[in-house]
Amino acid sequence: MPGNHPEAPARLDAIEKALEAGGWGARLLREQAAPADFAQLQRVHATEYLRTLQSASPAAGYHALDPDTFMNQHTFEAALLAAGAGILGVDRIMQGRAASAFCAVRPPGHHARRAQAMGFCLINNIAVAAMHALEHYNLRRVAILDFDVHHGNGTQDIFINEQRVLFCSTHQHPFYPYTGEPVTAAHVINARLTAGSGSLEFRQAVLQEWMPALEGFKPDFIFVSAGFDAHVDDPLGGLRFTEADYGWIGAWIRGFAKVHCGGRVLSMLEGGYNVPALARSVMAYIQAFED
Repeated sequence: MPGNHPEAPARLDAIEKALEAGGWGARLLREQAAPADFAQLQRVHATEYLRTLQSASPAAGYHALDPDTFMNQHTFEAALLAAGAGILGVDRIMQGRAASAFCAVRPPGHHARRAQAMGFCLINNIAVAAMHALEHYNLRRVAILDFDVHHGNGTQDIFINEQRVLFCSTHQHPFYPYTGEPVTAAHVINARLTAGSGSLEFRQAVLQEWMPALEGFKPDFIFVSAGFDAHVDDPLGGLRFTEADYGWIGAWIRGFAKVHCGGRVLSMLEGGYNVPALARSVMAYIQAFED
């Protein structure tokens, strides 16, 4: 991205280096995804939007989709690969080749609406993966859990009328994108956290608001929009999470999934813009899924 844009390649470089330094290089099954195809994307995005996005890819330089979201000549391909990673992760889990998966991808996705790019996001990766699980594997119900500092407005927009998907979010409020109010739909749980909230408020929201909804919904698969920008050191947020909170939520999700849906969990990277804090937080989260 142009200039000192926070959604930078250094984010994934730091995660890779942390995994290697932590001795995880040989302990993970690593896979390279193929690009998602239009049929898979059309489950959640309007066809005309996808065509417009593809045609907007510049031959050189940058094309601004909004004041925060840009494309260069490689961005559309990267977005297809990011969505494809979620599809591959679902396949490996449903084939029994992995119990869980973490997709370290750029660009992120949870702000992408059915026909609008925004907030660094072009394609809603987690929505594409969830619909792949529902349509390709005929699952009955899936849950999407989102603990990014920003509300996953795109995910909510895509699934607001889809009763097979439970969407649970914790997010700073009021804050960009200025959505995330409670809604009347029983399958949407928006747990708002005021600026300065930390471990106590986060864990209470999960246990008091997410857990009853999840237990009543009984998902067949859990998807996670894993954003790490609620960290106390992150420059784009105002919450005060620490690495311990990401380890805790990983362990909580894994424990719930083992009891209720055969341990099936797919997590996709969303935000996290203090590079050292992001690497430490991802490590804490991934370690919670180790046997």
